[in-house]
Amino acid sequence: MLFTDLSSERIVNAFSKVGFRIIKQGKHIGMSDSKHHLTIPRHKRINPYTLKSIIKDSGLSEEEFKDLI
Repeated sequence: MLFTDLSSERIVNAFSKVGFRIIKQGKHIGMSDSKHHLTIPRHKRINPYTLKSIIKDSGLSEEEFKDLI
């Protein structure tokens, strides 16, 4: 499943719901839940393949992520 038209803000909000916290901000947003570390580019539209990789790194399935957004 490819996610399109998602901003970094929506992605950060979705991961925050499952315990990820922002640990660093700049051109990219760093998030962690102590077990997984994510780097999310700060853009209005995240490339679907980049997002797929971020979801994989988070340890969530694409379906679980879909339920969060």
